Amino acid sequence: MSAPAAGDATHDGVLSVRTMPRWYVTLFATDTLERFGFYGMQAILVLYAAAPRAQGGLGLSTADAAALFGAWIGLMFMLSLAGGWAGDRLLGQRPALLAGCAFSVLGYLALAVPSGAMTAVGLTVLAIGGGLFKPNHQAMINLMFGDSKGRESGISLMYIGIQVSALLAPLVTAYLGERVSWHLGFSVAAVAMLATAVLFAFTAAQFHGVGARPPRPLSPAERRTVFTRTGVVLAAVAALLVVLAIAGVLSPTVAIALTGVLSVVVPPIGYLTLYRHRELGPADRRRLRAFLWLLLGGTLFWMIIAHAASLLNLFARDHVDLDVFGFVVPAGWLQAATPLFILVLAPVIAAVLPRIGGRRHVPVKFATGLLMVGGGFLIMSAAAALVTGDAKISPLWLIVVYLTHAGGEVVVAAVSISAMAELLPRVFMGRVIGVYWLFAALGGGLGSGVVRLSEVMPEPVYYLGLGLLAALAGLAFLFRRVALSRALATDDLVNVPVAAHRPGPVASSAEV
Repeated sequence: MSAPAAGDATHDGVLSVRTMPRWYVTLFATDTLERFGFYGMQAILVLYAAAPRAQGGLGLSTADAAALFGAWIGLMFMLSLAGGWAGDRLLGQRPALLAGCAFSVLGYLALAVPSGAMTAVGLTVLAIGGGLFKPNHQAMINLMFGDSKGRESGISLMYIGIQVSALLAPLVTAYLGERVSWHLGFSVAAVAMLATAVLFAFTAAQFHGVGARPPRPLSPAERRTVFTRTGVVLAAVAALLVVLAIAGVLSPTVAIALTGVLSVVVPPIGYLTLYRHRELGPADRRRLRAFLWLLLGGTLFWMIIAHAASLLNLFARDHVDLDVFGFVVPAGWLQAATPLFILVLAPVIAAVLPRIGGRRHVPVKFATGLLMVGGGFLIMSAAAALVTGDAKISPLWLIVVYLTHAGGEVVVAAVSISAMAELLPRVFMGRVIGVYWLFAALGGGLGSGVVRLSEVMPEPVYYLGLGLLAALAGLAFLFRRVALSRALATDDLVNVPVAAHRPGPVASSAEV
């Protein structure tokens, strides 16, 4: 069934707040609520894991607590590919969304139970819920807008809603978690997801059947094959966990390690599967080989960004002076800095970005993002060097680091989406996006291992090493910008004289 026209809600391609269709209000509200739960949980997960058991935490070491977040975010990114497939072939987008809400509610409630075992169960269930929700929500936006010119304005407004959630959620959950009860903080996230599910369930008529069924349903034979293979995989995972439990080696450290291994193994398989697809021609594979460098750069970028909710969160707790006029600010409140900066920087960067890089804009902009986050970690190295004994440093150090993260994130998001849109024929768009997030998962998996180095080397050296790595990667993109741009170019641009090239369209503020 085709989507209802959205053109009556737009004026010259710009969505008007006063004329938003009801289905858009629903998608906007549910995305905002779901992100509230996600960012609220993100603000306190590592702090909860590292808190002593006497204070209601899990009592993990700093490295294990930081690795826990990297492993979890990697798992959720990996499951997003399967979640998008489930909406497309098995359930339909809206049933997949509701299933994602249900899993997420159960996951947050499991985190609200003061038990290490329930935390492991909760994070696993929550990763399944996030993997089902996000790709299918994005699919519903595209399906409902169809070819309407209001798509960009609508997604722009939704992006603002996400950042508002990311700004407010840590203020609520960090205060409740650090001052009252960790589990109360997780319960707030569960309430947000429950509200999301209720809203979806009671507004089904607004979508006029769109997304109610899978657009390309599996045949009975394919369905049997999928269920059989899924059952075998689940049985193998369950058997492995039972063996580890019987052997007495099942622990958070082992669970983190297993997830890290998966997040390292799966992305190359996903990339090679796409690269060898029989419908791709030589030019497609040439662009895909070039895109691998962007994927690896994105892996490094997301690995560093993930530190904000893990190691930097713990640094704020232990080494930052959080006393403001007699009120001790919860450490998790600093997690609100990045979305605040993104809200401020996004319009500015959207205006400046088209002028960066000329005809080599993709590698130059990607280099800019990596140099920004690399510079942030060089600043972080200096901040860590100032920490001696019980001395605490100003929160301005971390705020500056989060500013570089926000700027880098806006730039890298824009250039990644721009490159993905022109990489392969449109029929492969979903698979390209899926592979991109697999490599983001690789960043989380590598991060869960790399963060352990912070235990065996001085913190200033740790941050210095990662900062230099990101900066050198950024410089490499600059030095290879000509070859990379030619390799990424579509066939009609490869042989065009240099003078005829013009900067390509930058991702709109909607895409950023």
